[in-house]
Amino acid sequence: MANIVIIDDSNFQRKIITKFVKAEGHETFEGANGKIGLELIATHKPDTILCDLVMPEVDGFEVLRTLQEQGSKIPVIILTADIQAPVREQCMQLGARKFLNKPFNQSQMREALDEILGVGGEDSQ
Repeated sequence: MANIVIIDDSNFQRKIITKFVKAEGHETFEGANGKIGLELIATHKPDTILCDLVMPEVDGFEVLRTLQEQGSKIPVIILTADIQAPVREQCMQLGARKFLNKPFNQSQMREALDEILGVGGEDSQ
């Protein structure tokens, strides 16, 4: 079982993702924006983070930037409808490990989590 922080300003998206992640046997913590998400990350020290890019107050880019500045090794999966190469490159430079294009299905989410948790779940701090 892994601890996973889910950061998305869409309550609907967060609930769907949370339901799936919990059904896979993981513990979840939800934030409606990057500011709340960063607080959850500091408190719960998750094994991975699922993060939207476009959010009010603190967006996904700022979450990645902050984690990078802190030297965090927690793997981040970006959830986005923006599939442009420059956006992906910027996210990767800021430390994102994987992308899931919205809308995504349960199979894609399972594959992404399995890949990330298999690679970075043990030494995410």
